Amino acid sequence: MPRLMIRRMETPGQLFVVATPLGNLEDVTLRALRVLKEASLIACEDTRRTAKLLRAHGITTRTTSYFEHNESWKGEHILAQLRQGHDVALVSDAGTPGISDPGFRLVREARAAGLAVVPVPGASAVVAALSVSGLPTDRFLFVGFLPAKASSRQKALVALVGVRETLVVYESPLRILGTLADLKATFGDREAFLGRELTKLHEEHLRGPLSSLRAALSTRESVKGEVVLVVAGAGETPPPEESVEVLFGRLAEAGRTRREAVKEVAQVLGLPAREVYARVLSLTGKSQS
Repeated sequence: MPRLMIRRMETPGQLFVVATPLGNLEDVTLRALRVLKEASLIACEDTRRTAKLLRAHGITTRTTSYFEHNESWKGEHILAQLRQGHDVALVSDAGTPGISDPGFRLVREARAAGLAVVPVPGASAVVAALSVSGLPTDRFLFVGFLPAKASSRQKALVALVGVRETLVVYESPLRILGTLADLKATFGDREAFLGRELTKLHEEHLRGPLSSLRAALSTRESVKGEVVLVVAGAGETPPPEESVEVLFGRLAEAGRTRREAVKEVAQVLGLPAREVYARVLSLTGKSQS
């Protein structure tokens, strides 16, 4: 493997996009360690988090922060370093930079400026969760973080209900119970896998229908740690029980108002809202008689 080249200062440096461990500090490649050691600067999402990895491997390279709230001006500083001939390594707190973090913007700006961008692959929470999920991995869709607001999250899930690929979602431990409830209400009780604190001391895997995952977590005082959720995609054809009445009932049980549930049922099943509303009125009328 060729080593980083020593260039004259008029030759631009290279931006190395370096994957780092999710938790276990041994999950780093030899190449990544060499690049981190030989680079002139390491751009970190959180310098304190990266410092632990560097100390563990005896690396003393200078670091600088690069995260969502300073990316506009700090990106210019990093690009200036590259133009001056300095190699820069970009890392995130964990896993591969650019995946649900602002790293992609720096990569985009570097490429737009004609600077070299080099991947140094390694750990990724998406791939780690998929690999042990037991769900199909030949085709998958990485959703990233769903909206934090419940109503926005529910709309986002409606748009995904017909996706046949396996879905991979990042979620906050504070929102995971609500997300699991919304998934079941919108998708039905699909098979799913939940990975919590992957590769860390308290790593946990849960596998089963969405309802069983939620039941397992709801008994706890709190859910802690980073969560990756893998959910089975839609089948080749809608399940036979997926009718207006069944879907409306699930959504109503999940707390949707009648208007919200009617709108979502119409979107999911591709029916006119008027027709859905008429069937819902018939259904509720029968239940009251």
